[in-house]
Amino acid sequence: MNFLAHIYLSFNDKDITIGNFIADSIRANKFDHLPIKVQKGIKLHRHIDTYTDSHAIPKISSKRLHANYSHYSRVIVDIYYDHFLAKNWSKYSDVPLDVFVDNFYDLLEDNYEILPIGVKKMMPYMISDNWIFNYSKMDGIARVLNGMNRRTNNKSKMNFAILDLEEHYDAFEAEFTEFFEELITFSKQKYTSLTNKK
Repeated sequence: MNFLAHIYLSFNDKDITIGNFIADSIRANKFDHLPIKVQKGIKLHRHIDTYTDSHAIPKISSKRLHANYSHYSRVIVDIYYDHFLAKNWSKYSDVPLDVFVDNFYDLLEDNYEILPIGVKKMMPYMISDNWIFNYSKMDGIARVLNGMNRRTNNKSKMNFAILDLEEHYDAFEAEFTEFFEELITFSKQKYTSLTNKK
């Protein structure tokens, strides 16, 4: 899953949210310098990713893209799924998306000192261009995919994946909706297990 899903699946727990968000910037188990609950957020992120990677429904979404994007297909599906979460946000949260995202940006700024260098470098662009809120819009997703393609030196051709999203929009949305309900249940169980441990 991508940024918005990981933030949402932290269940309004601030330290868990930080860990869940920064986890991709942390190598292996090199996080024992961080607060204990932030460490648990990193672990929650990894449980979510493992569950997602092994689940049949995201595999169906990914398979639809594989001929054109090979191993980048899973990354593209993560971005698509964040779009559907943002688009249908009111089904999942009583807090408006713009308020939720602004609160998250404030949380990042409040915890700036413990953020990995990669996150610190990314933050100004994320906030100024409001990446996470703009996942709800097709042009926002197009910009994300263009940016991802640039990071692969144009090898991934991910910029064209906006066309696949448009062509198979209803199928991807149905797959997201079915999968995300199961992911919420799984993530709540993992969150409870991790936060109950000392």
